[in-house]
Amino acid sequence: MSLLPLWTSKELETIFGIEVTKNWNSYGVSIDTRTIEKGDLFFALSGPNFDGHNYVKTAFDSGAAGAIVTKKVDGVPTERLIIVEDVMQALIKLGKAGRDRVNIPIIAVTGSVGKTGTKEALKAALSRHKKTHASVLSYNNDVGVPLSLARMPYDTEYGVFELGMNHAGELRDLVKLVRPDVSIVTTVELAHSEFFENVEEIADAKAEIFTSMNNGGTAVLNIDNPHFERLKKKALEAGVKNIISFGNNENADVRLMRHFFHDTCSCVIAQIIGRVMTYKVGMLGYHWVMNSLAVLAAVDAIGADLGLSGLGLAELQPLAGRGRRERIYFDIASDASFLLIDESYNANPASMIAAIKTLGECETENVGRKIAVLSDMGELGDQAGQLHCELAPVLDKADVEQVFAVGPHMKQLADLIVHQYPTMQVNYFNDRDALERAVLHDVRDGDVIMVKGSNSGGMSSVVKKLQSLDKKQDLQLATI
Repeated sequence: MSLLPLWTSKELETIFGIEVTKNWNSYGVSIDTRTIEKGDLFFALSGPNFDGHNYVKTAFDSGAAGAIVTKKVDGVPTERLIIVEDVMQALIKLGKAGRDRVNIPIIAVTGSVGKTGTKEALKAALSRHKKTHASVLSYNNDVGVPLSLARMPYDTEYGVFELGMNHAGELRDLVKLVRPDVSIVTTVELAHSEFFENVEEIADAKAEIFTSMNNGGTAVLNIDNPHFERLKKKALEAGVKNIISFGNNENADVRLMRHFFHDTCSCVIAQIIGRVMTYKVGMLGYHWVMNSLAVLAAVDAIGADLGLSGLGLAELQPLAGRGRRERIYFDIASDASFLLIDESYNANPASMIAAIKTLGECETENVGRKIAVLSDMGELGDQAGQLHCELAPVLDKADVEQVFAVGPHMKQLADLIVHQYPTMQVNYFNDRDALERAVLHDVRDGDVIMVKGSNSGGMSSVVKKLQSLDKKQDLQLATI
């Protein structure tokens, strides 16, 4: 817990226009009693199938300082309750207050893929020299964004927020809350295409991030993306004053010159608006190299230190489900092991291709193989079958030797591989349990196994089962 309060009851009194009969402080903001911490302000959000008021007493039993509710709650001290008409609107109001009370550089990140990774990289880069607040996990929607703003301490010096969407109009509302000085669009690809007629509509929806920039601000755009000019035009029409391009293109303002991959990092030489910079990213993959260019473009746009930011990028560590690597020793006697790449947190065509390419960049040991364990990508509409089949040449080019697949759309990919890529072994399963049993039975010493799929496929379960094979962990526990 911070020594300084995040919100005082007197501040809440002013924000919500109510009278507080007792002074108290909150040191955090929570919407979930499963993760609530002592001193948090609890918002009793409700939905079609739940009522947050049923958990208010649990929140106080866990140490909540106060709660935002629409009515009194039995067993809870009334002086600790802020009673409002609408709890969700109250969260938005507190988020606005969190944004209004700081006068600092704010960076917003969106894109079809790479949002969370770029947000985390920005946090690592900027935290090297000033106090930086960033949204946690993937808190990028109509609840996550105001919650992240409400959690921002008043003494924050840099703010970084991830903004997501799957319908037109969503970003327009979110960016009104954030009012960024710099907005990054990592890339525009087919994602959530079930809700859009074409990828151009997706680009237009992403461009909504430019509609409420602070004093015009700066847009950071991927010049290698085919929708760069469309996004640039939208940004200028929205009143954005400065455009910074990044990419491999020789005309990019922040341009990739050379890059090298090692076991656990990527080394980069880039030209940052006329200055050559060499740095390391603590993540492996071409998409991470591209994300780092966007990060440094934003860092430069707000006048932060590029050198310190480069050191911060070197310290990046993968998040669970987003490229985290782990060596699993499944036979202590022979020291046999495989490398597990956990990409189980969600999937769309762009992130799936990036993950497969990263698998292709890995080196196997002994007689090990490159193995892709895949489940369906969601929200792709009528193009789902085609987009899954388009993964076949990507898998082939990455020298993937074996594919384990589950899901109706992956069945189309599996059938295509059988008929057109006979050197690649494919194993299709009707359910995830059967896939898990087959993968666990098949592992060999030296394998590199990448697990990827949409959240609906539950591929994190496959990761946990593979992790359970780790005998070194069992040996360490036995000796404690």
